[in-house]
Amino acid sequence: MPMSPTASTELSPADAATAPLWRAVQAFRLVTLLYAVGQQIASVPYYQNQRLSWVFIALMVVWSGLSALMLSQWRDDVARVRVWVVIGDHLVVIGLIAATRLVADYDWYHGHQTLPTTMWAANAVISAAILRGPVAGIASGLSIAAVIITVRDQWGQDVWADATAPVLVSVGLALGLAANTARRAQEQLQRAVRLTAAAEERERLAREVHDGVLQVLSYIKRRGSEIGGPTEELALRAGEQEVALRVLISEQGVREDAGGAEVDLRPLLTVHATPKVFVSTPGEPVWVGRRSAGEIAAAVATALVNVELHAGPDAKAYVLLEDMGDELIVSVRDDGVGIAAGRLAEAEAEGRMGVSRSIVGRVGALGGIAELLTEGSAGEGVEWEFRIPRDAR
Repeated sequence: MPMSPTASTELSPADAATAPLWRAVQAFRLVTLLYAVGQQIASVPYYQNQRLSWVFIALMVVWSGLSALMLSQWRDDVARVRVWVVIGDHLVVIGLIAATRLVADYDWYHGHQTLPTTMWAANAVISAAILRGPVAGIASGLSIAAVIITVRDQWGQDVWADATAPVLVSVGLALGLAANTARRAQEQLQRAVRLTAAAEERERLAREVHDGVLQVLSYIKRRGSEIGGPTEELALRAGEQEVALRVLISEQGVREDAGGAEVDLRPLLTVHATPKVFVSTPGEPVWVGRRSAGEIAAAVATALVNVELHAGPDAKAYVLLEDMGDELIVSVRDDGVGIAAGRLAEAEAEGRMGVSRSIVGRVGALGGIAELLTEGSAGEGVEWEFRIPRDAR
């Protein structure tokens, strides 16, 4: 049955991509058919066998209608149908070109177009190019041009002055490139649709996990720790699973990175989550310049390493990311032993530049400020606050 508005969605991407070209070819076939019939009317008085020439023209009309009808059937086997139509095109075109010698004498066919006209013969070249690309189009154009030159007995100096071969080869090359471009565009569109659908599904699952499972695991961990006894092991296992889920979600976000100028900062921070490191980020993506995101994540990682090394074996760390619109605020704090007043200055004087370079230096290079809020508060932990302006993007 004729193609419905939604039929192209049922085809393979390659078939759907070239569907508009095949429809355009049928319009071109009709135009060239009318031209060929007009040429026949003008030329038939000069033929030796006029009745036979009309038989061949009738065959050309029948094949044109039959091929257009077959190409209008958009079924599952449309690719195979197109192959047979292209083969049939070449057989009919070559046969009609050769038949010119049966209806006209040498003086006529040597100096005029062959029976089906060069324009109508171009349909076979166009079909081959759309079906298999520019190589097939060029090969078809060369073969049909060779048949025309042979039938007209023009293998000599005249062949280089004749436009038949250049026209047919150019048509095959142009339509073949157009068909390949359409296929690539369709494949890229399908890939983009699949990636978008997958990203939306991951976002939906992430929201459900965050709103449901993660909250339940967090509650079990907290209550198990409060109750104590045998439930502490349950709390520990719940905490491990909570971290594993958060890391899984963050890794999904990292895999979505397509190499753009900006990246979502959240996965770069949530990947640090462990049973002793708690990371809190906004529910929506926080887009940051790629370099800025790397520097912020590195500063946070350095602060967490310091917690592990200096805050004590039982210390827990808390990372908070806030998007304030005009600036980003990242807080890294712990509940460890704290830091004595002047200790950072002493470390820098001793040549240990970890804090000054890896934290303060990184944030400062982005035009931001890294401030230690709890220096001198022994026993109250350490809290860093990074303020990075949005123009750092």
